Amino acid sequence: MVIKTNNYGILYLIPSDLGYVKPEEQFPAYNKSIIERTKLFIVENIRSARRFIKSIDRSINIDDLNFYELNKRTSEQEALQYILPLLEGKDIGLISEAGPPCIADPGNFIVQLCHENNIRVEPLIGPSSILLALISSGFNGQSFCFHGYLPIDKKERLNEIKALEKKARQTHQTQIFMETPYRNIQVYEQMLQYCEPQTRLCIAANITHPDAYIKSMDIRAWKKQKPDIHKKPAIFLLYG
Repeated sequence: MVIKTNNYGILYLIPSDLGYVKPEEQFPAYNKSIIERTKLFIVENIRSARRFIKSIDRSINIDDLNFYELNKRTSEQEALQYILPLLEGKDIGLISEAGPPCIADPGNFIVQLCHENNIRVEPLIGPSSILLALISSGFNGQSFCFHGYLPIDKKERLNEIKALEKKARQTHQTQIFMETPYRNIQVYEQMLQYCEPQTRLCIAANITHPDAYIKSMDIRAWKKQKPDIHKKPAIFLLYG
């Protein structure tokens, strides 16, 4: 459905922080200027978005801002309503929970609606745990694939892990995925039990935090130690 209008705002794709690093160390000054002049935001979680915006500039009056919450429960009709201010000439910022929006979160549907309605989309620079993990892994950065979250069902998840390992081995392509933090250990133990000893695994947890943990080894070596990744945001990378 395309809504026609002569007035257009800009949808800014605003990356949020990964934690424990000062905003000025993660974002260019341009990001701050955009946030300071934007009054409407589409966010995954209002509370964390308000906290992030306040960390960018404590002088911002949060009560002057309006937020639309976008998550897996948001209907397409609701999302369509969210872009109406853009069609009236007002700018909107799209913010994810961590890192850039539209990766492993539902923001891409808003971007799709903007393209369908000829609304300008401007991505801003900021940290991505996926890319930071990749460049820190020592694995192939020329060819890689991000798979998002693996299936919740234990058997389906195991089948997916085996498929990713096989693809990594056959194509020499780095396979990247993530997991809900409280299931990190389950995923880790499945990989140790069922992956080949020579398969390489990188675990990158709590990236940018003081206790950040990034380690690449083969499965054989991983069996000799257990990383402290329970309930910590983590990225997993497999390479053959």
